[in-house]
Amino acid sequence: MAKLDIKAFGLSLGILWGAAMFLLGLTVMLFNWGAAWVTLMSSLYIGYKPTLLGSVIGGVWGFFDAGIGGVVAAWLYNKFQK
Repeated sequence: MAKLDIKAFGLSLGILWGAAMFLLGLTVMLFNWGAAWVTLMSSLYIGYKPTLLGSVIGGVWGFFDAGIGGVVAAWLYNKFQK
């Protein structure tokens, strides 16, 4: 089995989750769809709100949150894969 590239995996997850948080914030702002999820995530991500600035803040939080989680997950995978 091949090892996971730790940096690439972390960056991939960070980009995906950050984009998801950003787009969800915009979706709530424009269509009021997913408001409960934004409320839940705003309890973890300080400043995350269904506004343009709040969506950017949520995207940044999501990028770093999932990026760090992805690095840890890939590192653990490579350690346990042996």
